Amino acid sequence: MISNSILSRPQTTFDSWLSILRQERIIAVIRSPRFDLGLAMAEAASKGGISLIEITWNSDQPQDLIAELRVRIPHCLIGAGTILNGEQLQEAIASGAQFIFSPHFDPKLLTTAIRHQIPYVPGVLSPTEIITAWQAGASALKVFPIKAMGGSEYLKSLKSPLGEIPLIPTGGVTLDNAAEMISAGAIAVGLSGSLFPKETIQNQNWTQIIEQAQQLKNKIHNQDRQNTIN
Repeated sequence: MISNSILSRPQTTFDSWLSILRQERIIAVIRSPRFDLGLAMAEAASKGGISLIEITWNSDQPQDLIAELRVRIPHCLIGAGTILNGEQLQEAIASGAQFIFSPHFDPKLLTTAIRHQIPYVPGVLSPTEIITAWQAGASALKVFPIKAMGGSEYLKSLKSPLGEIPLIPTGGVTLDNAAEMISAGAIAVGLSGSLFPKETIQNQNWTQIIEQAQQLKNKIHNQDRQNTIN
């Protein structure tokens, strides 16, 4: 559970954000075609123990969704994803987003996020992109799409030369391979379709989402414990 001292602040700082990522490990990525479904998806993930919720900007009414979730599940951090330009970033900030994800790296977005003291996680893929964004001041880096590059093996190959740069694989992370990503060196993982299967959402089977989230938390907890032993 994220501490009240962190949540009492309107935005997270760089250091606290990295600490939260190391502690929580999982980001539930919600891309919802309907506002009511987006609320229910986030609440189910929260009940399953996931405290980091990302609302993609191509969801229905993302600004209202973020603002409402800040009230409904105050023990979670609610962020905005798929932020492509400055206008969207300003709207996300105004809605109360507590962290920002993009599928690409934009120095202008980074500068704006830093000015507002909001963690900005840009999408990168190659070692050059990773180092460029990290040296520019990004709080962590989204390795996207990880599936296209070979999954956990690619992540492991990146971590060897890139040391402690915090990497968050997305785009192909599943319930089955999330723990492998953590073992390969990810500071956290982002899941969307695997955590929120289309048919499950259509049937509004929120109990299944809660159970999947709980199982995922347990898998990653066990992996962290195994890494400590080893």
